[in-house]
Amino acid sequence: MDGPQAGQPAPDFTLPGTHGEVRLRDLLARGPVVLVFYQEDSTPLCRTQLSNFKGDFDLIRELDAQVVAVSADPVESHQRFDQELGGLPFPLLSDADLSVARQYGVVDDTGKRTRRAVFVIGQDGTVRHAVPYYNPSNLQQFQEIFAALGLAEAG
Repeated sequence: MDGPQAGQPAPDFTLPGTHGEVRLRDLLARGPVVLVFYQEDSTPLCRTQLSNFKGDFDLIRELDAQVVAVSADPVESHQRFDQELGGLPFPLLSDADLSVARQYGVVDDTGKRTRRAVFVIGQDGTVRHAVPYYNPSNLQQFQEIFAALGLAEAG
């Protein structure tokens, strides 16, 4: 993987999105960030991926963290996808030229979109956890994200 590993600094970025322009450093000023890369708006697996984060958003907020999701699709497409999903409590960001995806090492094999990946970034700007090949059906990967945010395993 070419992207940042746990313990390394997370590359800063500014991207347009469904809630306006978003800069990573501004988000980190308020707490940790779960940076979610997904392949494409309106596809079944990406719908599942984002719906999972929507479903546990209250828990993420209880852990003082925020979520942002990134793909190469334009903001207009993101806005339609957001509506299809019943409104997301986090922004969908447009990385049209894949510059951010390249910094994080998550451009897919076609070179035209991002692959599914998740990074948990601490408030200090350091990557706490990296899942370079995220599978929305893998419960362990999902639980590891919460562990990186400081949620202790129950039971």
